[in-house]
Amino acid sequence: MCGIAGFVYTTTDHIPPENVRRDTLVTMTDAIMHRGPDGDGQIINGPAALGHRRLSIIDLAGGSQPLTDTHGRAVVTFNGEIYNFQEIRTQLLARGHTFATNSDTEVLVAAYLEYGPACLNLFEGMFAFAIWDTTKKTLFAARDRFGKKPLFYTLQHGLFAFASELTALRKHPDLRFHVTKEALARFLSYLYVPTPQSIFKDVFKLKAGHYLTLENGQINTQCYWDLPGPLDRIDASEEEICSELRRLGQQAVSRRLVSDVPLGVFLSGGVDSSTVAALMAQISDKVKTFSIGFSEKSYDESQFAQLVADKYKTDHHVKILSAADCGSLLPEIVSRFDEPMADPSIVPTYLLSKVTRERVTVALGGDGADELFAGYEHFIGFNLIGKYLALPAVLRHKFIEPLARRLPMSTGYVNPRLVAEEIMAGAAVPRWLCIQTWLSALSPDMQMQLWNSPDRTLLDPNNLFASTRALFDASPSDIPLAKAFYAYAKQYLLDYILVKVDRCSMMHSLEVRAPFLDRDFAEFVARLPLRLKLKGTKRKYIMKKAFGDLLPDGIANRQKRGFLIPSALWLKTNLRPDLERLLGKKHLNDQGLFNPAYAQTLMDEHFSDIRDHRMPLWTMLVLQLWLEANAGDIVE
Repeated sequence: MCGIAGFVYTTTDHIPPENVRRDTLVTMTDAIMHRGPDGDGQIINGPAALGHRRLSIIDLAGGSQPLTDTHGRAVVTFNGEIYNFQEIRTQLLARGHTFATNSDTEVLVAAYLEYGPACLNLFEGMFAFAIWDTTKKTLFAARDRFGKKPLFYTLQHGLFAFASELTALRKHPDLRFHVTKEALARFLSYLYVPTPQSIFKDVFKLKAGHYLTLENGQINTQCYWDLPGPLDRIDASEEEICSELRRLGQQAVSRRLVSDVPLGVFLSGGVDSSTVAALMAQISDKVKTFSIGFSEKSYDESQFAQLVADKYKTDHHVKILSAADCGSLLPEIVSRFDEPMADPSIVPTYLLSKVTRERVTVALGGDGADELFAGYEHFIGFNLIGKYLALPAVLRHKFIEPLARRLPMSTGYVNPRLVAEEIMAGAAVPRWLCIQTWLSALSPDMQMQLWNSPDRTLLDPNNLFASTRALFDASPSDIPLAKAFYAYAKQYLLDYILVKVDRCSMMHSLEVRAPFLDRDFAEFVARLPLRLKLKGTKRKYIMKKAFGDLLPDGIANRQKRGFLIPSALWLKTNLRPDLERLLGKKHLNDQGLFNPAYAQTLMDEHFSDIRDHRMPLWTMLVLQLWLEANAGDIVE
């Protein structure tokens, strides 16, 4: 795992001297030293400059980058791991290639020279890389199938630049970065800025499963892989499907144990991470597991993680998180994110990564299983909406909705009134917008009240959530629930779950691998009929049947809790001073963007338990913390 950065001048006018470009490259890569503390490198070739920060995982002695192939035809800077590189290396040796190292990086560049963009079909792994073709004078860059590794890019006035993080891009003196109101509005609804946009004008994220070519000053992006849709039926019994899931799961975990440094497992006590730990324990007799617990008992799952650790006799490590930990760490964590991201679990993920990195360099996690196997309550809600709308209108409006408004409030894990309100909100919008309505922090109506000068065109749901609708429509299946699965995996998983894990882990120079996002495993699961994933209200039906016997009693049938923190409570206690300062009248008036009276109303209602505004307030707080640490111009 590493950090990459580089740039290419697309015109011959005003190219700085080589020493100036090298100094710029060093400054860019130094900004992401946390992604690769073990070494750095730079190569200048013609108009191209490629830089690298290394976290040594494979071929500790010979894997330095940027790397040039043995014939000098191409230079690569690579972030990630190719788990099947040994198999590909054997194929390439048979085709006459020679290698000077034992690294997956050299295999990657050789595969590109042999097969061109089709090389991406060979790779099983997580990656973002850029290759400068020294003969053709073109740049080829790509991102892995699910987007586990980030890649930002921009083209401004004859200068193309790329990096693992915006942090590095912003160090180039010839580039300009302006936060846009459009990006802010999308962030306030999504809790992140959805791909391919970024928080900055004219700076983009390469989509997952896509590659990019830069030739003659023109950028072209192409999709090389997409998630398949479910089949209507499959010619196999449930027992045969379970057997294949076990085989593919063991293969996926085994692939991700390739390393020359110590490995561990993130263990929450839920089905996903417990399954990964169990599969790893079947392969290795020395498994290290790491968990976070909470002093607020309704959020604590550490006892369930301990059950798994005891069953497999792992070397287990636990850290208990308190409200004080959150209050002190949130501003620091947010300020270090290259763009704002309002997942409340960034705090425990950051601490879990810190604890894990003290003992290992690589950790396996359970990310991706919820999106593939229907682990979220939203999928149940999506199906229930149809039944709710089939009820007589008088019953819904006269009885159910008034009753929902009288349900009790809670700052615990489950807030009954908030759940009921969200169900009704999802029923009031088109199917493509249903789940995103539940996931959104500030609805378009809320933003109309929040902005001092709201842009009604931008805040039209068809515009604000255009990327969600595009994904819903692009699904390879015509089944509404399958479309929801597809959009969830291509957006929520990509921009929310994987970004959180990547940034929090790499802040501590920790590599995290996701076995459930193995290509063979994920494609097999994606093609399974929906009834095997969501059976009535039973989520992850076939996954629990396939792996349940590996788990301690009670783990497989536990309700999903999520890796959350008591944000509603903490906003009233430890984080309240920051909230009142950054959403207060003076700060918002000085900033000029938002209506302080509406912000005050949200705070007053939350503090007095009139309404639960945990997500709007958390998202607004994260945005203000990020803007405070990343001051810059905000443009239309």
